[in-house]
Amino acid sequence: MAVPKKKTSKAKGRSRRASAWRIRPGGRSTCSRCGVVKRPHRACGSCGWYRDRQALEVE
Repeated sequence: MAVPKKKTSKAKGRSRRASAWRIRPGGRSTCSRCGVVKRPHRACGSCGWYRDRQALEVE
């Protein structure tokens, strides 16, 4: 069984755990109907379409 040669500092362990808390930019996709940037798997805010149908009434 492997044994560590040196003690791991508290900062090293904490930074390893903190990498999971990193803020990543959210996903983006374009609307196939109007081309506006929107969140994936959601209805378009400008035209109201989701996939192949009108999901929202937009003025």
